[in-house]
Amino acid sequence: MAGPSSYPRVVVTGLGVVSSLGLGMEPFWRRLIAGDCGVRRITQFDPAQHDCQIAAEIGEFDPNPSFPTPKDARRSDRYTKFAVMAGHQALLDAGLDLERTDLDQVGVFIGSGIGGLQTTEDQHTVLMQKGPGRISPFMIPMLILNMASGLF
Repeated sequence: MAGPSSYPRVVVTGLGVVSSLGLGMEPFWRRLIAGDCGVRRITQFDPAQHDCQIAAEIGEFDPNPSFPTPKDARRSDRYTKFAVMAGHQALLDAGLDLERTDLDQVGVFIGSGIGGLQTTEDQHTVLMQKGPGRISPFMIPMLILNMASGLF
């Protein structure tokens, strides 16, 4: 097994955050060190029938500036929009000139446990209300966890 010194060196040059505490490192960090809490009553749906009625929701945001095209944004699940937006912020934060950078030497690390839950929920509703013929042909591409990497 190779030792740690044989691995290529990695340098973090930029950071991006999409969080209930803020969009971008500056507002996120400011609220974090101020001790603010991003958890509040759920607003994206009516939580009345659930035991837990709080969450660390991400509010409204415009992901379009981070995407190659508006169509790509429309065909992306909410988690993909979070990931692409944070990745775009990290690139801006790094100040890299991508025209003059060896792109084989650039990477973005995205941590996520699951993707596409909004699409899963939406398409399940379509299936139950309208039948299988009405499910979006983009359902599977919108579900896969690494879709954010594919759009980046």
